[in-house]
Amino acid sequence: MNTAWENIGTLVRRRRADNPGPMTLDGTNSYVLSAPGAAGVVVVDPGPLLEDHLAELAAAGTVELILVTHRHGDHTDGSARLHELTGAPVRAALPEFCHAGNSLHDGELIHAGGLAVEVLATPGHTSDSLCFAVAGPGAKQIVLTGDTILGAGSTVLDYPDGTLGDYLDSLELLRRRGSAAPTSALPGHGPVLADLAAAAEGYQAHRAERIAQVKAAVEQLQGDATEFPTVEAVTAVVYGDVPANLQGAARLSVQAQLDYLRG
Repeated sequence: MNTAWENIGTLVRRRRADNPGPMTLDGTNSYVLSAPGAAGVVVVDPGPLLEDHLAELAAAGTVELILVTHRHGDHTDGSARLHELTGAPVRAALPEFCHAGNSLHDGELIHAGGLAVEVLATPGHTSDSLCFAVAGPGAKQIVLTGDTILGAGSTVLDYPDGTLGDYLDSLELLRRRGSAAPTSALPGHGPVLADLAAAAEGYQAHRAERIAQVKAAVEQLQGDATEFPTVEAVTAVVYGDVPANLQGAARLSVQAQLDYLRG
């Protein structure tokens, strides 16, 4: 697998971890941020505990800060080790994923790597999901979207921790953010997306379609009964064409959508 460095504009380098899979696509994207000429760098999402990958991140510059988009292990398992290698603090929304650093909060503005990094709370995929907005002198704005918006496919809601109501609100926030100024999306998995607003709108349309399908499946299966049909029954109707190794994720999505419809 090609895990070479890739330059994205003037502010970002990306290295993909060698952990491909049904949920990680071609691997977790780790990003290194720095302004031209800056003394230090910021690492976003160290990824899994892979020594070669972490050694490359540690050698990418003087790491002064490590940021985490959300709690899932394919983004966080290497965090403690990268902290050991670099001495840089790890900051995340949840304190249990921080190392020598404080928890992040919505709207916080971080100055590191010669850049201003704005923290955006975007719950839905998980309750602690964050995005990071970055702008540099003369550079197009970018938003690192973690697993809130992927480079390919759709995002799984880790229900009950992640909820559909929260996720729809987060998509709208990102759509508005991308509509205000030209913005690229740098996802936790998959390729860079040139237009954040268009990506968010596409996700909104997909979710609206899935909600309508789940609602129709419930009405079809429920008939004159007073109780909602089972998650398994609805999943079979709506996600029957999904491969077996993704059926668990499909059931989570159905659970999240049923909870949303009940609400």
